[in-house]
Amino acid sequence: MVSIKDVAREAGVAISTVSKVLNNYPNVSEETRKKVYEVVDRLGFVPNTVAAALSSKKSGRIALLVKMNLKTQAIDEINMQYISGAICKAREMQMDVITIFYSMISDMNVEEMTRYFTAQSIGGIIIYGMDKEDMVLHELIDSGNFKIVVVDAPMVNENTSEVTIDHKQAQKDVACKAIEGSDVKSILYIAGMKNGYVTDLRLEGIREFVQEESLELTVKEGDFSELKAREITFEYGKDTDAIVCASDLMAIGAMKALIEMDVFHPVCGFDGIILMGYVGKQMHTVRQDFAGISAAAVSELQRLFDGEAGQKVLLPYELVRLKYEDIIR
Repeated sequence: MVSIKDVAREAGVAISTVSKVLNNYPNVSEETRKKVYEVVDRLGFVPNTVAAALSSKKSGRIALLVKMNLKTQAIDEINMQYISGAICKAREMQMDVITIFYSMISDMNVEEMTRYFTAQSIGGIIIYGMDKEDMVLHELIDSGNFKIVVVDAPMVNENTSEVTIDHKQAQKDVACKAIEGSDVKSILYIAGMKNGYVTDLRLEGIREFVQEESLELTVKEGDFSELKAREITFEYGKDTDAIVCASDLMAIGAMKALIEMDVFHPVCGFDGIILMGYVGKQMHTVRQDFAGISAAAVSELQRLFDGEAGQKVLLPYELVRLKYEDIIR
């Protein structure tokens, strides 16, 4: 059996250097990393901790891979709920869990990413915030090397499950609720990020809704940005009867712009974040139980560890109209 000493000798480096490379320490040169990984591949070396995890019937550790939206400062609430829900559920199920932010590994190819997770005895991964351009993550899923649960991305295979809500129907429902009882003939829809999976589903929902209701529709991309939604509303808000936003942050930006223009139109959001209660104007939104979604993802990962095939898990949502009294404790 190949040992870490064999790798160090062949690569011409210290054993500690091989360990640092395999555990992705930052203070190692790229040249040394490539040299060590070349020897690891050539000799077929598997670290002891990884070999133990792979040969054991235990599932090993799970990683929460969080991809944050860095285009806005108000990013913490949803991701913290995701992390909190997963950690609580993992603790209940006696599973070891770590959190990894995608920015830490975004420059890796699929082989490097696989080594990174394997070196930490990761057996399963929950991916949050994945979009259509994350090709390395697509390759990682297709490789079948890990049990994976993806939140809000249509990735289902033998080793991969999706946990989500019905974003298309939810978008239709909240739009209907927002304009209920109003004489609305046109809607300005502020969509999310161009390459997002949920963006496509929510956009499909609003298009189906306006067709069913015989309404005019104007669509603009807001990138889940409060500032961009505000700018879009200043430009197009006066010429429409209602504004439907694909996120609460964008709904806040749109509402604040309407207030400054002294214009009243129905506005609705999507997500149910606490900030909606502080706007001053009540808006309808789709409330997702992010902690519950994440807990369900951990449970689904355990199901995959138990040998079951991947599946799509559809969870409930609710329509709410948040106000200050509802969010203070």
